[in-house]
Amino acid sequence: MGIARYALLGACFLLGITATGCSNAQSGSRVDAGSQTVAAFTPGKALNASFTDSRVSGMKGVAESEQLRLFIEEETGAIAVLQKRTGEVWYSNPPERSTDKLAAGVNKDLLSAQIKLDFYNSFGQINAINSFTDSASYKQIKAEAIDGGVSVSYQFGTAQKTAEDLPKMLSGKRFEELSGKLDKAGQRALKIAYTENDEQSAFERNDSALNGLQLERALAAMEQAGYTDEDLQKDMAELGFTQEKPAPRIFQAKVNYTLEGDSLLVHVPVAGIQYPAEYPVNMISLLSFFGAGGTNDQGSLFVPDGAGSLIHFNNGKTKYPAYQQAVYGADQTMDRAEDPAREQEVRLPVFGIIREGRAMLGIIEEGASVATINADIAGRLNGYNYVYPSFYVVNKGEVTLDANGQQRSLPKFQERPMKSDYKVRYAFLSGDNASYPGMARYYQQYLEKNEGLPKRSDKSQAADVPFYLQLIGGITKEKHIVGIPYRSLEPLTTWDQAQDIVNRMQELNINQIKLRYSGWFNDGLDHKVPDSIKVDGEIGGSKGMREFAAFAQDKGVSFFPDVALLAANSGADFDQNKEASRTLRDVPAELYPIDLALNRRDRQKSPSYVISPRYVPSYVESALDGLREFQAGGIALRDLADSLNSDYRENNQIDRTESEGISKHALADVREANEQVMASGGNAYALPYLTDITNAPLSDSGFKLEDEEVPFYPMVIRGYAEYTGAPYNLSTYTNERQYVLKSLEYGANVYFEWIYEPNYKVKDTEYNHLYAVHYGLWIDKAADIYKQVNQALKPVQGKRITGHEKLQEGVFKTVYENGYYVIVNYNRASVTVEGKTIEAESYVTGGEPA
Repeated sequence: MGIARYALLGACFLLGITATGCSNAQSGSRVDAGSQTVAAFTPGKALNASFTDSRVSGMKGVAESEQLRLFIEEETGAIAVLQKRTGEVWYSNPPERSTDKLAAGVNKDLLSAQIKLDFYNSFGQINAINSFTDSASYKQIKAEAIDGGVSVSYQFGTAQKTAEDLPKMLSGKRFEELSGKLDKAGQRALKIAYTENDEQSAFERNDSALNGLQLERALAAMEQAGYTDEDLQKDMAELGFTQEKPAPRIFQAKVNYTLEGDSLLVHVPVAGIQYPAEYPVNMISLLSFFGAGGTNDQGSLFVPDGAGSLIHFNNGKTKYPAYQQAVYGADQTMDRAEDPAREQEVRLPVFGIIREGRAMLGIIEEGASVATINADIAGRLNGYNYVYPSFYVVNKGEVTLDANGQQRSLPKFQERPMKSDYKVRYAFLSGDNASYPGMARYYQQYLEKNEGLPKRSDKSQAADVPFYLQLIGGITKEKHIVGIPYRSLEPLTTWDQAQDIVNRMQELNINQIKLRYSGWFNDGLDHKVPDSIKVDGEIGGSKGMREFAAFAQDKGVSFFPDVALLAANSGADFDQNKEASRTLRDVPAELYPIDLALNRRDRQKSPSYVISPRYVPSYVESALDGLREFQAGGIALRDLADSLNSDYRENNQIDRTESEGISKHALADVREANEQVMASGGNAYALPYLTDITNAPLSDSGFKLEDEEVPFYPMVIRGYAEYTGAPYNLSTYTNERQYVLKSLEYGANVYFEWIYEPNYKVKDTEYNHLYAVHYGLWIDKAADIYKQVNQALKPVQGKRITGHEKLQEGVFKTVYENGYYVIVNYNRASVTVEGKTIEAESYVTGGEPA
């Protein structure tokens, strides 16, 4: 037990709580990879170089593939990868880092580090160590040859004694006793180490003087004088202080580097991350400066923000925050933010660097669900532009103890580390592929090779493009009888009314309708859990749904009944204490609705709950059973491809990496039971099981550090799954021309969300966000938008995007695999590009579709 832990226990005692209660608050520190016996680090034998290369001086060649060579510098752990065909070299650490004039202190050291560990102390405070300051400096790096590469082991910190090993206080009698046993040098060391406190008639440890040589002399003096643990116990009792022997802060980690074809695999085994139980590791950052560009370099950082975004080297935006986003968005058992995030999610676990004539693409193969992508520019902390992944190992929450009117927050740690290893593939691209379209094409081929995309279906160029429509059946609404409030279901679109809408759409030549129907069972839009399916009678019941399914099939409409599987309202069918995910505070994870006026979560309203991943498979099975009789032919997943949550239930934890595996199995079951699967969001792990994606990312978040939005996500998935963004009538677009142009540039389809009843039906309900959804106000405009998009994209129905470029400000060209292209002009003035004049807010098409 360390000093911090002892102090915390003392605080618990003063608050008047039991030792057991405080122990529970600390149970998260008992982790599988916890305490270990600290042994002296034993360096391995020097590696035998398999080859050397003058282009990578001072490093040993340890492995090679047909396209790459891998080198290592054993003393620092730095690696380099050489591309044989081009001779380009990618370094894990900038070769000229020693001359960086901006970086200082720890920021200077980090330029030479390959990994950084952030860890907690017992008070939940974050500290950091890195492989240069805390490993290389102590000569605690060991490199060993492995099949196809090299394994590098690090030990962080040493078991050397510190000032904490000296007693905090000595009585006057004890001080004199010790001095009498020492020579003059020892006495002088003792006088420097301790300062007399006249008020307490004692000597206090002088921490500010105990550095370097003075510390060594003081430790030697105490050892020479024969000060024992028994003496310490007596001094603590006499002077009324507490002190425990500090636990050594020794950490260990391992990184395996192997070559595979045109890429480098970097693998961090989670079992190799060892740490004292008192200091759980929160996060590990990997190869922060791999391929980093300096102040004289030209290039861009690619980050997977929404559709994708570029951060240009040296853009000077140092007054804005660095880029940081969690892959797959927030874990709703951890996210306690009151203000809802207004940003695009990271759907694809990728990142990259584009430099003149070459590029590097990072693909997170394992641990993506607990990964964060980080990026920053030169001029803030150092002279480099860099992008890298971090991975959570142990999360932290807080518990509040209340006793005798006093409150104290104490840290509560995840019981054990994440179960997934962390693995990143770095692919090195050159020539035409050294661009974001080249990176997207590489990632698309990678996913296709690894069955990470849906199988392509042959589509006729004569086929119209899809029109996506979401209809809302019913919502719950508060009503009154004789002043007494009650809740009832308000029908917004019955099955018969849905038929009327479809008929009118087809009269206006809106074809290939893909209809998502929400709010049709178990009490409306925010339905109860689907442990059984009961179609709401207010919108026409089971009979009406069967008739609509038959009608849709007859009309050539794809019908997708919508189901939520990861969130639940309370009620007789859902026991939140048993079935809801638990936070680290050991309470059910709640989801409060958003107050649009205040842009905050409204805690006056009733919450819904995060369903524990362990119950998702059974709800999926029940939903599929309930839908089978209606023969809809499809299903729409509201959240299964959009959200990923943990469950921190004590002694029964499911971390986010395990939750991802559960979601993938559930998605496979859904796809096996349905010919067509539509989902909102479209996270990477869900892609193989989807035919259609709504609310796909078609923009970035517009972070100040970012410079250019790019359609990376559409370039990856087009030709494999159909997709569309947010519904036009509920989006931020105020100009339909801009919406049409974005659809053409990104190869996306048209999407609207409607109800049959007037808009006032949702007024003063929890569904105020549905402020513009009456179909009668939108159907003519929808027909006009669809006509334009269909005319332009019909020749490339089902075709992949093979090229995209910015021709000039506000003018972009998208090229498809059959040679067809679209050039869009977002400007409010005409432009001339490639010999073509494009009118304001308009477009041109060209190329001969093959």
